[in-house]
Amino acid sequence: MIGCKEIDDYIVGVENGSIKANDDIKKQCELVKRAFANESIYVDKEQLAGYMKIGELFFEKIYPYEKFLTACILTTYTKENKPRWYWFLGMIGRGAGKDGMIAWWSLCLVSKYNKIQKYDVDICANNEDQAVRPVKDITEFLERPDLYEKNKKSFKWTIEEVKGLANKGRIKGQTNSPKGKDGLRTGCVIFNEVHQYEDYDQIKVFTTGLGKVAHPRRISFTTNGEVREGVLDDYLHNAEAVLNGEEADNGHFYFLCRLDNKEEVDDESNWYKANPSLEYNETLLDETRTEYHEWKKDPYKNSSFMTKRMNLPIRADEKAVVDYDYIKHTNQPLIDLSKKCCVVGVDLSRTTDMCSVSAWFKIKDKRYVINHSWICTKSKDWEEITAKDNFGKWEEEGLLTIVDNFEISPKLIADYIQNLKTKYNILCVAIDDFRQSIFARELNMIGFSKENKTLKLVRPSDIAKVVPVMESLLLNQNIILGDNPVWRWACNNTKVISWKARSTSESELGNQIYAKIDAKRRKTDPFMSTVAAATCDLLLPEQIDIDTSLFRAKTI
Repeated sequence: MIGCKEIDDYIVGVENGSIKANDDIKKQCELVKRAFANESIYVDKEQLAGYMKIGELFFEKIYPYEKFLTACILTTYTKENKPRWYWFLGMIGRGAGKDGMIAWWSLCLVSKYNKIQKYDVDICANNEDQAVRPVKDITEFLERPDLYEKNKKSFKWTIEEVKGLANKGRIKGQTNSPKGKDGLRTGCVIFNEVHQYEDYDQIKVFTTGLGKVAHPRRISFTTNGEVREGVLDDYLHNAEAVLNGEEADNGHFYFLCRLDNKEEVDDESNWYKANPSLEYNETLLDETRTEYHEWKKDPYKNSSFMTKRMNLPIRADEKAVVDYDYIKHTNQPLIDLSKKCCVVGVDLSRTTDMCSVSAWFKIKDKRYVINHSWICTKSKDWEEITAKDNFGKWEEEGLLTIVDNFEISPKLIADYIQNLKTKYNILCVAIDDFRQSIFARELNMIGFSKENKTLKLVRPSDIAKVVPVMESLLLNQNIILGDNPVWRWACNNTKVISWKARSTSESELGNQIYAKIDAKRRKTDPFMSTVAAATCDLLLPEQIDIDTSLFRAKTI
C-alpha cells in the first residue's frame, strides 16, 4: 500500500466494503493508488500529524474520509515539493459538516505546520453567511475556555479575520463584490456551495490572487443544486472524463458523494454513499429519514431531498420532461441539413419577454433541431431570470439574441425564419393559437398563413398528443440540437402536469401537458418552440435534396 495510514485505511475500507462508497469514490481511490505507484510523490507525515492534532481538538471525531482527504489534498507533494492535487471538488450531502471541514483546513493552512509564509486563505461564497460561517466556527474554537490561552500563542483573531502568528497567513470570508480583490495574495481559495455559481465571472474575481505565493490551491465544497449548465455541471462533466481514465487528472481531485442511481434511495444503507458522515451522526440520520418519508409522499414538492441530501437532482417522473441526463444527450453533432424539409415552431409568452424559434427535421428515427432565441432586457422578470449571467456567452455562441429594447419585434422573428427559407424547405410554421395574431402579418409576408395551409395554430390538445412523443425521442436519444445550453436550460425548466379539460375539470384519459416550473425565473420558450414544431412532425416526408431557389419569399 501507500504507507500513509490515513490514506491506506480509507482505500482498504472502500475496497473491502466496510466503507460504503459509490463508483465515483472507488475510481478516485484507484487514481490515488496509481499516482503513488507510478509517480515520485510523498506524504509529509510530520505536517499531516500536525494537521491531525488541530483536527482532534476541533472535532469530537475525525471521520475516515476526512483523514483521507486531508492527507491527499493538504500534505501530498511531488518531488518538486508542489501539491500533487492542488484543485479539489468535494460534493457531499447536506449536513455532512462541510463548513467544519473548511474551517479545519483553513486553520491548518495558516498554522505553524504550514511553512509557506503569508499563506492567505480566502473563503468565498455567493452570500455573506456562507462565506463567514467557517470563520465563525474557527473563532468559536479559538475562544474555547480550555484552549484559549494555548491558541493565543499561535493565532490572532477578530470576528472577521484569523491570522497565524508563525506563517503570518490570514483567513477571511469573501463575498461576490469585486471591490478590492485585485490586491489579494491568496495561497488557497475555498469556494463554499459552488453549485450556486451560474458562470465563472465571480470565480475569476476570487482566483486573481493565486500564484503570488507558493503552493496555490483551489478547493470547492458543495452539495448539488438546481442550477443547470452552470459551474458545477462543468466540473462534473470534467470529473467524468478524469474518473473514467479518458483524461489525465492534471492535479484535479474529485470526491463526489452521491447515489449511483435513483433506485438506490429506498435502501437506507446506500445513503452513506451520498453522505459519509451519516454513519457517525445519529441525529443527522434521523433527520434524513424524516425528509425521505416526506419526499416519498410528495417527490416534487420535496425534491431538495434528492438534490441536496442524495446529490442526485431529479424531479418526480410525472413532473419532469425527462431526467436531466437524457436532456444532456441532445448534445450530439448536427449533420448537414442543407436543402432538407423541415417545420418551424415559434413560442413566446410576450414580445416584452422571450421568444424562440425551432426548425425541426426528420431523418429516419432522428429529429434534428436548429434553435435560436431572443430575450428582452426590458422584461419585468429580467432581474430574476436564473441564467441571465450566461446570456452574453450564449449570444457569442450564436444561440441567443439579446434585445435591448422594449419588445422583441415580430419582424426579427420573421427575418430569422426568412433566412431559414434560403437554406431549408420549410413546409409549415407552428405557433400557439393565442399568440398567432402578433405574428400573423409578418408571417404572411414571407409566405405562411392559415389560408394557404402553411401556418398551424397549436392548441393544448396538440401539445397533449406530443408529450409522449417528445418523451420517447428524448429517452432514446433521438433529438439532436448540437451544443445548445439555452435549449437544455429551457427543457429543464419545464414540467409535465395532468391536462384537465375545461368541460370536466378532470384529467382527460391520463393525458398530460407541459407547464412552467417558475414562470419568472426559469423560461421555457426554447423547449416549447420545439414542441410546437413537433406537432407538425407528420407533415415531414422522407428527405430529398431540393432547389432552394423555388422557395422565395413573397414580396409586396
